[in-house]
Amino acid sequence: MEIDELDRRVTHALRINGRAGFREIGAVLGVSDQTVARRYRRLRDEAGLRVVGVPNPVELGYETWVLRLRAAPDTARQIAGALARRPDTSWVSITSGGTEISCNVRVPATADREALLLQKLPRTPRLVSINAHCVIHHYVGGVVGPDRRDNALTAGEIAALAPGRAAGPGAAAHLTDSDAPLLDALSRDGRLSYTDLAAATGWPESTVRRRVQDLFGSGSLYTDVEIDSELYGYRAMVLLWLSVAPSRVATVGAALAGHEEVVFAAATTGPTNVQVTTACADMPTFYRYATERLGSLDGVQRIESAPVLRHVKQLGPVH
Repeated sequence: MEIDELDRRVTHALRINGRAGFREIGAVLGVSDQTVARRYRRLRDEAGLRVVGVPNPVELGYETWVLRLRAAPDTARQIAGALARRPDTSWVSITSGGTEISCNVRVPATADREALLLQKLPRTPRLVSINAHCVIHHYVGGVVGPDRRDNALTAGEIAALAPGRAAGPGAAAHLTDSDAPLLDALSRDGRLSYTDLAAATGWPESTVRRRVQDLFGSGSLYTDVEIDSELYGYRAMVLLWLSVAPSRVATVGAALAGHEEVVFAAATTGPTNVQVTTACADMPTFYRYATERLGSLDGVQRIESAPVLRHVKQLGPVH
């Protein structure tokens, strides 16, 4: 499949506002709503594009943990698959020649972290080691919005598509246990119509519409986009763990937020205190980025890198 400029513009628009209607997107992009709908369906069917409704861990008071697991090569795929089936995981990837697994886990701040993070991991003697790092600040990607890789839209087009956030005393809308069927449906397809969401939840359509608008308007939910990065020209996905001088962490994080190669960056606990995910056209491009831009940042003392061999899970449930 060939990805052209309009495909990139539609994808960028969906990253800005995954629930925007085809007519709204078309008006901003200068094409018809039928054209946007056709491109969306083609990207969904052939490029693996999926809009996912994601709970905001900051609004929920959840902690995000990054796990690094080392396993025997013949068990890495099995362990990664088990992690991918858990509802609290995202970005489950196999790296380092098939011997390391990386994933993100959302944990309620009041929960028993040891039980959730360690006791529920697949029990196998071939799991060699586990390192857990708690995310303490986001710089790029996820809840803080699209990364610099998305450059198909102008600043004016982005502003026109950006979803509004409610304000004022009545703006707060927090997720509850009763929202579980709604979250499950949106995690599978963040663009489901209110009619489809009503069928999935058993709620009246008016109730679904009001609840969805309240949750997205308050920031308790946001949308993100899964894609096959290789089709968009990014064939070198590399995970990085940086050791940064404590006094320079915030400065380095701010610099990373301006790098178009960076799709995720966060400060974490642990001896490597900044985690980064990069997307480059190829390994020579990654080499230039690592040596010329990343390595020259003041305060970066050490860099560990691991190429991503396979994404087992991105944002939503595995198909």
